[in-house]
Amino acid sequence: MDKYKRYERLAAIVKIFSENPNTLINLEYFVNFFGIAKSTASEDIDILKNVIEKFSFGKLITLPGAGGGVKYIPIANIKSYLPFVQEIKEKLKDPSRIIPGGFLYTADLIYSPNIVTKIGEILVFPFLDKNVDAIVTVETKGIPIALMCARTLNVPLVIIRKDSRVTEGSFVSINYISGSQRHIRSMSLARRSLQKGSKVLLIDDFMKAGGTIRGMMELMEEFDAEVVGAGVMISTEKPENKLVDNYISVFVLKNMEEEKNIIDIEISDWILKG
Repeated sequence: MDKYKRYERLAAIVKIFSENPNTLINLEYFVNFFGIAKSTASEDIDILKNVIEKFSFGKLITLPGAGGGVKYIPIANIKSYLPFVQEIKEKLKDPSRIIPGGFLYTADLIYSPNIVTKIGEILVFPFLDKNVDAIVTVETKGIPIALMCARTLNVPLVIIRKDSRVTEGSFVSINYISGSQRHIRSMSLARRSLQKGSKVLLIDDFMKAGGTIRGMMELMEEFDAEVVGAGVMISTEKPENKLVDNYISVFVLKNMEEEKNIIDIEISDWILKG
């Protein structure tokens, strides 16, 4: 007789997977954890797999062999996020978000755990098979989004500073030109923050011309890191010629007129097309 009933095991397995996304867990772990036969553990996983996929809660990937196991990916398909992004689009179109000077207020969305978690899941979706080693962002507003990206992939978050911190030891610093205002700025990263040769995904909250992302790419070269891509919550339609081309965004800001209280923002095509 099993020590735990099946419904108890399934609830526990869901908890384990949700706390360890994108992590390969050997079937023996569940065998030992619950004190059950391997065949019973396999049946539990099969039941859970069907339920998770039925409700588009993600997917379970089973890898055979001695070094195999089960991995939970908390993203089923990008189309399942359409109702969410449509809701956020409507929030972003609210004219009260226009800040004098032609800026768009997004802090309430970026700092909402429920919203930013899904934004992070969307941004990592195209890179699930890229074996990303770390998520890299630059302080400050990109941090919550990047943290959720790191959480989804279960990899470290690396934060580039706008100035060096003596508490982080030796650092690498570069100057770069902001794409929109053409100002010379600097960014720094502690040497121990990122291992040489890492595969990284760059994340930020907003991109206009791409100067910041370009600067991040140049800084990654100092660490011999491979940039697999970049993702931002919002990119602008203009200028059309960005300083980077390997990027995705969740939303595209087509136009914003402060005098007329107009915000024209759309969902990116790659999400709509699924």
